[in-house]
Amino acid sequence: MRNLLLLPLFVFFWFASSAQGGKVTESLTFSFKSGSKMNYSVYLPEDYATSQRSYPVVYLLHGFSDDETGWIQFGQANQIMDKGIREGRIPACILIIPDGKVTWYCNSYDRKNLWEDNFINEFIPFVEKEFRIRAKKEYRAIAGLSMGGYGALKLSMRHTDLFTCCVALSSATFSDKEIVDQKDAEYDNYFGNIYGNALKGDARLTDAWKANNPLHLIHDVPLDKLKSVKYWIDCGDDDFLFNGNSLLHIEMRQLGIPHEYRVRDGAHQWSYWRSGLDTGLEYIGAGFHR
Repeated sequence: MRNLLLLPLFVFFWFASSAQGGKVTESLTFSFKSGSKMNYSVYLPEDYATSQRSYPVVYLLHGFSDDETGWIQFGQANQIMDKGIREGRIPACILIIPDGKVTWYCNSYDRKNLWEDNFINEFIPFVEKEFRIRAKKEYRAIAGLSMGGYGALKLSMRHTDLFTCCVALSSATFSDKEIVDQKDAEYDNYFGNIYGNALKGDARLTDAWKANNPLHLIHDVPLDKLKSVKYWIDCGDDDFLFNGNSLLHIEMRQLGIPHEYRVRDGAHQWSYWRSGLDTGLEYIGAGFHR
């Protein structure tokens, strides 16, 4: 009888220990050679501490005005990973979440902020030595929401040799017309420090704008290189960014660039991105498999 009474406790503690999940470490700091610093957060799958294997990696980018903690705090990225791994839908992989501040993950037009160069040339090599990461294109993906979705698209297009897969949720992709017609205060607030300050009308279509805009990159980057990356584009039908995502889908289809395009019921909000990340990570995981 006593053993029967102890059984529920045993089952409870066994379930609790087996469902602990991966490890999250937030707001680590990396110092660049220039002296600037960047915070980042890391998710390590549950078996990382007990295995000797190396893992695929997903660089997960946050939205405008957020930071390296947003995808964990509001996006529940760690819980999504834990559940997907337990269910066998998502392979065990490492998430790296860098702080992009409001840089749009770009080098600024005046070269005062070199976020992209620092990320590509220093940060990625560092974390892929710091953690047991399989440092090859076929095991490296990038994803993000809003500004981060834009960043994921443009970084994967500008560096097709680095990333095998890109997942862009509610990507902040704008057409030339949208940027030309944007109100002055909005343009200066969001883009002035990145593409050029106090510009109006067609003057906003600078070389910096074109060099970082996915709608231009799909025409400027050789098609064979673009086709080496798997793209997943997902934007809600009530999202204010629907136009740019739709145009990107149309132009990629006309150019014959393979990609998956999803329009679901939803707006520019965390509930949409949480469900989108779950499906997006499944898509990335399928790409990691051989």
